[in-house]
Amino acid sequence: MESAGNKEGANKSESKFKQEIHSKVIRAGKRTYFFDVKSTRNDEFYLTITESKKRFGENGKFNYEKHKIFLYKEDFEKFMESLQEVVDYIYDKQPEDEQESRPKVDEIEEAELEEETADVKSYTNVEFEDI
Repeated sequence: MESAGNKEGANKSESKFKQEIHSKVIRAGKRTYFFDVKSTRNDEFYLTITESKKRFGENGKFNYEKHKIFLYKEDFEKFMESLQEVVDYIYDKQPEDEQESRPKVDEIEEAELEEETADVKSYTNVEFEDI
């Protein structure tokens, strides 16, 4: 999966109509996942997880098929525990020839750091004397 960015949004001094607070986008093959922190009218945060898939119709035009989950603060702990349980089950029970090795946290952090470094290296250093 490839992380495609963060977006910081509204703060409390802004309009009540702007409810998106923070966003994280992950591109994973044909799917894109959006993790959006939003706030209710009472300034209580909640999470929406959206899966988006690009679909092509018979007429050649495309549309996006979206599925959403709304997750509220009081359910975070149960959700995270259950998610971790089923992910562990998959890694433990998947036949080895079909199983990808489970990425370790250090490997993920190292890959993210390399990705950030690659972005920095893609810029050209220009000195004012060169202009």
